[in-house]
Amino acid sequence: MPQHIGVVGCSAEGAALCYRTICVEGAQLLGAHAHPEVSMHTPSFALYVQCLERDDWQGVGDLMLQSAAKLEKIGADFLICPDNTIHQAFSYVEPRSPLPWLHIAEVVAVEAAQRGFRRLGLLGTQWLVSSEVYPEKLNALGLDYMRPTAVERKEINRIIFAELICGIVSSEAIGYFQQVIGRMQADGCDAVILGCTEIPLLINDANSPLPTLDSTRLIARAALRRAA
Repeated sequence: MPQHIGVVGCSAEGAALCYRTICVEGAQLLGAHAHPEVSMHTPSFALYVQCLERDDWQGVGDLMLQSAAKLEKIGADFLICPDNTIHQAFSYVEPRSPLPWLHIAEVVAVEAAQRGFRRLGLLGTQWLVSSEVYPEKLNALGLDYMRPTAVERKEINRIIFAELICGIVSSEAIGYFQQVIGRMQADGCDAVILGCTEIPLLINDANSPLPTLDSTRLIARAALRRAA
């Protein structure tokens, strides 16, 4: 029997995309209409935002651990979190967790290395792109990276919180992300990490100047492989 996947949710749009990917793509491994058992727990997103705004990473970790405990009680075998930003609390969460986790940045870094990319542009919230969540995993595999500029970080963060987490996709937002990715391409990047689980709602390989590494779908597919 496939293992039971536990999803520690944060913002709704990214968590929903991850869940849909597991359910839809499970058939490729398990047969028509099949997917592993999957459960998700999501506290109020406002609780996470309050912790982020005061840089309370222990508070973030405690919320993640509350979800982990509930998922363990209902039978999950391992956990994933389809939210890049709150992985900043991972070093606090992992040793206290009742279940093992897959790390989203590690999954993305392995995919980048396997595809032969060498320098990755990093997109995400202002907390994520300022953190070591991705640099740590990329450096471990000998991969280089580029962060957005201060101006780009501010506007990307605004788009994420004012639009994407609410399911709003605008042509202006697509154009802005294309502009940032184009600048990263000119500065030597050969791919871009969509390091916010909502960014795939507006950017993908079809409209990006660079190949994309979709963290949302990559963590879902990694969970499927482990479960199966």
